[in-house]
Amino acid sequence: MGMTMTQKILAKHAGLEQVQVGQLIEAKVDMVLGNDITTPVAITEFEKAGFTKVFDKEKIAIVLDHYTPCKDIKSAQLCLKARNFAHQHNITNFFDVGQMGVEHALLPEKGLCAPGEIIVGADSHTCTYGALGAFSTGIGSTDMAAAMATGVLWFKVPAAIRVELKGKLQPMVSGKDVILHLIGTIGVDGALYQSLEFTGEGVASLTMDDRFTIANMAIEAGGKNGIFPVDEKTMEYINGRVNRPCEAFTADEDAEYVQTVVIDLDKLEPTVAMPHLPENTKVVSEVAGMPIQQVVIGSCTNGRIGDLRIAAQVMKGKQVAPNVRCIVIPATQEIVLQAMKEGLMEIFINAGAAVSTPTCGPCLGGHMGVMAEGERTVSTTNRNFVGRMGHTSSEVILASPAVAAASAIAGVIADPRLLS
Repeated sequence: MGMTMTQKILAKHAGLEQVQVGQLIEAKVDMVLGNDITTPVAITEFEKAGFTKVFDKEKIAIVLDHYTPCKDIKSAQLCLKARNFAHQHNITNFFDVGQMGVEHALLPEKGLCAPGEIIVGADSHTCTYGALGAFSTGIGSTDMAAAMATGVLWFKVPAAIRVELKGKLQPMVSGKDVILHLIGTIGVDGALYQSLEFTGEGVASLTMDDRFTIANMAIEAGGKNGIFPVDEKTMEYINGRVNRPCEAFTADEDAEYVQTVVIDLDKLEPTVAMPHLPENTKVVSEVAGMPIQQVVIGSCTNGRIGDLRIAAQVMKGKQVAPNVRCIVIPATQEIVLQAMKEGLMEIFINAGAAVSTPTCGPCLGGHMGVMAEGERTVSTTNRNFVGRMGHTSSEVILASPAVAAASAIAGVIADPRLLS
């Protein structure tokens, strides 16, 4: 019986020739990730278990991104605990304020993820790195503690859904629209503990930023992971970043899938997810004109340079509506510098937007954009649960950078294709 991309990666890391759906295996991991919220919990469990050494200081990454720069005493204490642990164990890939970025944008940028690897992280959106042809998935802080100490974790081999992409994305339509459309089609539990494997001719038309966005939100469909085949764009991205051998895996022709979902990129329209679930999707034309009070452009889903470029393209020479607060958050310091070089920062500031240092901030209702009672935000983040970004009566509408930027200018939900 043939194997999927995910099965092949898991089999290799478990030292097995073959694995089957539902099989429990022990596999070596290539990278263990934690942030300023989850790492302190993992440290407590690490020490409680009596561990005194990490398995490999090069294969652990700790990124202080969720509440940083620290917004209050509690977050400062969490960061201090992570900081002390990183220094005590000489963690090579420790990223503090000034060097850090939003973790799931930072790790690929730093070459810490590569095709064929297993990356685990105490953050649900660790599935982002499947864009590079890796098996990457979120874990709990207790598992993070075990992985930091041993370099090994157990996994249940997931079944897989094949997502066939046809055609090519049209102007002002992006990877965010693809994944929102998919979640709207199969539901937030449609891929529960399954691998979303993206294939088809349409993959070639997706930028790496598109793929990171799509893989990032695999968890919002319940997926164990999302994964893309490795092609020329993948190799171009890792060239100069990844300085170690890596292996690309392809699915066998007779690999088994639970189902196949076909998405025609030619026909895809700008799509949003209305409150309070990512599956509550509408095409923009259905909800255009709905009033909003805030726009957030950033996060591990859509804070990359390509996202900022499209937002700037929409906003150039225009003004943010008087009734709207627009916050732009580049995902890493490198992206900040690139945006400055390209004049994107000037466009945002001239338009009346606030530009932040890299942070997860408003995505989880942390800071830099928390909403008050009854307010509504169009956000390029990945979750729109009740109270996700502030007061429990506030609302989050998930959208692409193009839709978010157009909405900031219009003062209501707007189709970027119609903005003159």
